[in-house]
Amino acid sequence: MGDWMAVVFALLGSAVAMTMIVGIRYLLASGAFALATRWRHPGLYAGLDAQIGREIRWSLASAAIYGVPAGIIAWGWDNRGWTLIYRDWGAYPLWYVPLSVLAFLFAHDSWFYWTHRLMHRPYWFRLAHAVHHASRPPTAWAAMAFHPIEALTGAVVIPVLVFVIPIHWAALAVVLTVMTVMGVTNHVGWEIFPRFIWQGPLGAGLITASHHQRHHEEYRCNYGLYFRFWDRLCGTDRGVGRFRSAAPERRAPDGGGMPADAGIDRGDAGQLA
Repeated sequence: MGDWMAVVFALLGSAVAMTMIVGIRYLLASGAFALATRWRHPGLYAGLDAQIGREIRWSLASAAIYGVPAGIIAWGWDNRGWTLIYRDWGAYPLWYVPLSVLAFLFAHDSWFYWTHRLMHRPYWFRLAHAVHHASRPPTAWAAMAFHPIEALTGAVVIPVLVFVIPIHWAALAVVLTVMTVMGVTNHVGWEIFPRFIWQGPLGAGLITASHHQRHHEEYRCNYGLYFRFWDRLCGTDRGVGRFRSAAPERRAPDGGGMPADAGIDRGDAGQLA
């Protein structure tokens, strides 16, 4: 009985610790890019204080939803050998390390695309996804501003993949870093990457803020996270959007201010059954 109690307390401690790590990571990353926005584009977030406060509250709630399963699995990996995460660089060929990163990112992107499409169906949009789209325009603080239901769909991806795809812990750290940086920068309201990337050959396949901006403008397109593969395949890619300076008509009231059916996908190309 004592051993089981020790395990339970260890799991709880790990879950709490990971929740704090996810929350602090969010605050540091979003805060850094919010400061960069203030420097590069002064006044872009003017008048959005109430919205930003709401984004931070939803995001910190999401941090717990992401942190609890991650903390439990991290404890199991370190103490019970759970997952296919490995420490020994010699366990797999070195060429497999970047391949595993790409495999994780593509699998995550695929899951995100289809769950994101689902979230734009009428029932799920009104129930959950409207929380994220209440940020008009989105800011650097909106990256994790999800309803708990939507946060749960995102929180399960990496915990599942570590049981399916072998990956070195350092490669997993790269995946998590890419997730964090792209999640924040896709919502900052300006393009951080040089033009030759997002308008060049790389931009034809990769998603940056310019591409995701159009999703937040038009709602029914550009559903991907890292890659444009599924958007192109399913006919939902409408290219890049345009960034505009903050103006009164763009600022949402605290309740969001969007039409009731603004983000609803009623069944265009790539329709979900």
